[in-house]
Amino acid sequence: MPRPLTLFTGQWADLPVRELLPLVKSMGYDGVELACWGDHFDVRKALTDPDYIPNHWKLLAENDLTCHAISNHLVGQAVCDLIDDRHRNILPPAVWGDGNPEGVRQRAAEEMIATGKAARAFFDAKPGAKAGELAVVNGFTGSSIWHSIYAFPPTTQAYWDKGFEDFAARWTPILDAFDALNVNFALEVHPTEIAFDIVSAQRAIEAVDGHKRFGFNYDPSHLGYQGVDYVKFIRTFSDRIYHAHMKDVWWGHGDGSVGVFGGHTSFGDARRFWDFRSIGRGDIRFEDVIVALNDIGYHGPLSVEWEDARMDRIHGATEAARAVRALDFPSSARAFDSAFDKAEQ
Repeated sequence: MPRPLTLFTGQWADLPVRELLPLVKSMGYDGVELACWGDHFDVRKALTDPDYIPNHWKLLAENDLTCHAISNHLVGQAVCDLIDDRHRNILPPAVWGDGNPEGVRQRAAEEMIATGKAARAFFDAKPGAKAGELAVVNGFTGSSIWHSIYAFPPTTQAYWDKGFEDFAARWTPILDAFDALNVNFALEVHPTEIAFDIVSAQRAIEAVDGHKRFGFNYDPSHLGYQGVDYVKFIRTFSDRIYHAHMKDVWWGHGDGSVGVFGGHTSFGDARRFWDFRSIGRGDIRFEDVIVALNDIGYHGPLSVEWEDARMDRIHGATEAARAVRALDFPSSARAFDSAFDKAEQ
C-alpha cells in the first residue's frame, strides 16, 4: 500500500497545534511530523507532565491523524556549530542560557538526549504500538567546519578531520543514548551540517564508526541545486534512510547575478540561482525518487516539508498533498512477466 503522507509542522509553528491539526487533515494528510518548537512538541513537558503525551495522541486521534517522527532541527544545529547571535533566536532559553558558546553546545547535546527519551515515551504511547518499537528523531547536527567550505585560507584535510572528530565526540554520546532507547537519529543532509552531500555523508558515518543509530532524513531539495545526484544518495545509503522529506527546488532560474552560494539574498528574490518550490513546480525528478525508495524497501512516511516563498502555504501544502499521492505507488509483489511462465497460468 502507499506510504503514509505526513506534513512537517516546522514551517507552521506560528499556529498552535490544536489549530493546526484540523487544517492538516483538511489539506489531505494522514499525519504529522511534529517539530519541537512552537507548541507542537515540547520535549520537557513530554518528560515531566504525565498528561502531555496522552493528550497529544488524543488530539491527533480527534483529527484522524497520526505521527511517525518528531524533529528537533533547531537544537541539534547547536551541538556542533560555531555559536553566534542567530542561535539565540532559534533555541529554547534554557539551552541558550548565558550564550557562552561551549555551554550552549553542551546544553544542546543534553537536550538532544532528552529528545530521544521524549520520543521513546511518545511512541510507546502511540495507540496500537508495542513498547520499545523503533522511533525516529529527525534533525540537524551543526558543523564546526562549514565556514571553511570554500577552502580559503588554504585548508588542509587535517583541518577538516578535526571537524569530523569534533562531530564524533559530541554526537557519539547522543547516539549511544539513542541506541539504549531504540531510537534512530536521522540527519537532514543539508548545507551548514557536518554532511551536505554524498561524500561528506560517507565521511560522517565513518567518523562515528558506522554507528547504527546515525542515518538520514532524505531530502532531495538540499542536494539537487548543489549538483549532487539525489537518486544516487538513496541507493548509496539504502540501509540508512530512516525518514524522507518531500520538498522541491528549482535551479538555474535567476538572472545570472546570484550563484549557488545565494549572494546574501533572501528566499524568493528573483535574482537567485535556486529557490525552494512547491512539489511539482521545481526540478526534482520525484518519479525517480519514488522508484529508488521502492527499490531500497523504504516503507516509512513521505513527509512534505512545504517551503515556497512565492505561494500561499495553505494552497501550496494542499497542492503538495495531491502531488505526492499521485506520485507514490507500492512496489510490485511479483515480476510483471511471471504470468508468461506456464506454472503461473
